[in-house]
Amino acid sequence: MFTTKIGTPIEPDNLRRFWMPLRCAAGLDGVVFHGLRHTCVQLLLDLGVPPHIVRDIVGHSAIEVTMTIYAHASMGEKRRALGKLDSHLTEPRP
Repeated sequence: MFTTKIGTPIEPDNLRRFWMPLRCAAGLDGVVFHGLRHTCVQLLLDLGVPPHIVRDIVGHSAIEVTMTIYAHASMGEKRRALGKLDSHLTEPRP
């Protein structure tokens, strides 16, 4: 996912050395690098990006992996879903 200037994979130790100063400068003490992946996936799903696109971005082997790990609905999503159901059930019928 991350490469050097010449296109080769970054060594894990070098990535950690690079990440630590950035993390501190951003005030993200305690945030581990892998947490960025989880945040990215959750934000993409919350923004309505289709799960199969998110799966491709993060490189999961199957959509089930993406959805099992990340598909917990937010409270806002639950309220919107129930609001749609309410509207559907309370609409006057001809």
